[in-house]
Amino acid sequence: MTRAAATTHPPTHDQFTTLEQQAQAVKIALGVFLASEALLFTSIFALVTAYQSDWPDAFRIGIAHNTKVLGSVNTLVLLVSSTLVALAVEAQRADRKRIAGALTLSTAVLGVVFLVIKMTEYAEHFREGIYPGGHGSFFLEHPQHGLPTFWTLYFLATGLHAVHVTVGTGLLTYRGIRVFRGSLTHSLEATALYWHLVDVIWIFLWPIFYLA
Repeated sequence: MTRAAATTHPPTHDQFTTLEQQAQAVKIALGVFLASEALLFTSIFALVTAYQSDWPDAFRIGIAHNTKVLGSVNTLVLLVSSTLVALAVEAQRADRKRIAGALTLSTAVLGVVFLVIKMTEYAEHFREGIYPGGHGSFFLEHPQHGLPTFWTLYFLATGLHAVHVTVGTGLLTYRGIRVFRGSLTHSLEATALYWHLVDVIWIFLWPIFYLA
């Protein structure tokens, strides 16, 4: 009986006695992690708001010179990707492993698309002489106080977000391959929640640096 049960259920880690206890611990740890990430970006948003109130004209110039089209396209990319990973979770719950795997891998592909577009944006800024810290020819042509702060915060916030997208893309690729092969014994939900957080963070970054 014990041997049969071991073959039908995934093993628990040594510190847990049941799968339910292990799953609950994972949910708590995930909640703490996501809350800490949200707090990190909330502090950045507060910092941007404070500086924008000090130098509104400089921030308007910075936003006017940002790449609105590419930023907006990236917003659409992330919204579609969040939809796909949500569908992947539902497909896995319905035991449609190949569909779930394909949807998860498609989400990872969109993560790569986002990063390529983001790197294209950065390259465009560098060509215009815009670098963090107020370095570059752009700031000689636009000497307004506060403009270096805008671009430094832009590179900080979007660069940190890009790191999170990179991590999420790697996780989605790994999970997607395992789901497609039928070797993932637990839910995709944790990875999907992380990806949704990445999406929500960008939803705040987009208007702050591209539209406000």
